[in-house]
Amino acid sequence: MPDALVVRGGWEGHRPVEATDLFLPFLADNGFEVRVSDSTTVYSDPAVMAATDLIVQCVTMSSIEQQELAGLRAAVAAGTGFTGWHGGIADSFRASSDYLQLVGGQFATHPGKDPAARVGDETDNFLTHTVDLTAAGREHPITAGLDDFELTTEQYWVLHDDLIDVLATTTHAVQPWHPWQRPITSPAVWTRQWGQGRIVVTTPGHSLDVLRHPGVRTVIERGMLWASRTASGS
Repeated sequence: MPDALVVRGGWEGHRPVEATDLFLPFLADNGFEVRVSDSTTVYSDPAVMAATDLIVQCVTMSSIEQQELAGLRAAVAAGTGFTGWHGGIADSFRASSDYLQLVGGQFATHPGKDPAARVGDETDNFLTHTVDLTAAGREHPITAGLDDFELTTEQYWVLHDDLIDVLATTTHAVQPWHPWQRPITSPAVWTRQWGQGRIVVTTPGHSLDVLRHPGVRTVIERGMLWASRTASGS
């Protein structure tokens, strides 16, 4: 039976407990023995990490100790899968360049509405946008058979490197109130090979309704199965 480790915490605005709870039944139904940790200290336990086939992380911002990050990086390099969504993986541990190198992409911002339409709450950053599958995404087991889909939520602008394999993108339009002069396309779903381990990042997932969206949920769930060490031959 494969072992999954769900690590959750950080900024409460992303509701890490409720968000990860949405996926615990899926993991159990797919044969995983699931352990849940509310602290990244578990990453520094060599025995736990060596026995873990999949890590699902939902820790927005926060910080991580050097020995914890070293344990996470070593486990992934040795074959443990690593996945998550939104700020829980793409905006974790902002002060750690070694974490950024591991994941391959970092949240930079989520552009907002026309200032005249803002009301002073989180919806000021909710834009209707499309998640567009790439040619590679239309063939990849995580996203094959899916269509492009539209969301109204935070649209992540991501800084990234060339070691990622992009399965879906989203494009930030030029607007009069923004300072950029041409559309910017950011990865919305990507995979990354790190040593023997597989990493999957899904940037949508700000709120529970987005995580329940059929397209988003399918990508996250398939990503868990694909990233797991037990699927490394597929």
